[in-house]
Amino acid sequence: MSTLKLNTIYQENCLDTMKRMDADFIDLVVTSPPYDGLRTYNDYSFDFESIAKELYRVMKPGGIIVWVVGDSIIKGSESLTSMKQAIYFKEQCGFNVHDTMIYKKTGMRFPEKKRYAQIFEYMFIISKGIPSKVHIITDRPNRWAGYTNWGGNSVRLKNGKLKEAKDCKRYKKYGARTNIWEYSNGFGFGTKDKDSYEHPAMFPEQMVEDHIISWTDESDIVYDPFMGSGTVAKMAILTNRNYIGSEISVEYVNGALQRIENLDLLRGNRLPILKIEEAKRQAEEEEHIKNVEEKVKSTTKGKWQPNQPSKKSKPDFVLTEDGQAFHDSLVGTETE
Repeated sequence: MSTLKLNTIYQENCLDTMKRMDADFIDLVVTSPPYDGLRTYNDYSFDFESIAKELYRVMKPGGIIVWVVGDSIIKGSESLTSMKQAIYFKEQCGFNVHDTMIYKKTGMRFPEKKRYAQIFEYMFIISKGIPSKVHIITDRPNRWAGYTNWGGNSVRLKNGKLKEAKDCKRYKKYGARTNIWEYSNGFGFGTKDKDSYEHPAMFPEQMVEDHIISWTDESDIVYDPFMGSGTVAKMAILTNRNYIGSEISVEYVNGALQRIENLDLLRGNRLPILKIEEAKRQAEEEEHIKNVEEKVKSTTKGKWQPNQPSKKSKPDFVLTEDGQAFHDSLVGTETE
């Protein structure tokens, strides 16, 4: 039996923490490990291969690891450390690379003279077998809402030919997100927690929340082997999940504990807000369907298409200037 307490941050190497875990113990890992020496993290390093193998042991079948990494430039070339790690997870540990997602930042890291500005990191979705829990977020406004296709209403038969149709399945008002997620980072956007920025590499709270609700259910166990400033712990509490964290730096542990102090009083308080947001989108979807049906019935032969979006229309998934496009209420919630 595991000797670990849930909802605890352990000040130690993550390998020591995982040694005390039972096999098939963790539902989700969300983490951003130190990579390529881009930051010192108080001069600590990590043994990637040993950690990857131990993660396979402690992950539940169907569990997910969200591995957020990037690459440094060494002698004029990208290191490709991120790709090597993803390949190691798959070929040496037995994981699946379920998806390669992109965390796009709204601000540039620094000006570049010889290459285009770097504004993203990879979010490898590593699964132990087929993911057991998948809750796709469908908050992407569809600018082609109500439309059926580019020409007249038709369906393609099995032989490849088109057959005219009275009406076809129409695009909904909201669709599933793409696998590129954009967030503002930095104080005031990624988090309102001032002390958390003593850590050199935070990512937005909203990103952590989005992964937690995508890959887990309430009361599941979320683990961060590089807990840092405590973002994963914070968002697990607010979404009513259990957490375990490992962090070797006593300075970061103290900062994380201060950040989540008394936060358990707000356990699960994000869930009602998420339900309200989903109910609002559902109501808009139902109204949209009703309007489309009325338009179709009022036209000759039941054919109708809305005006095509102009070329100046916004892309399907755009965040507002403050980076909180579909989650304005979340400003003040953050990630690691």
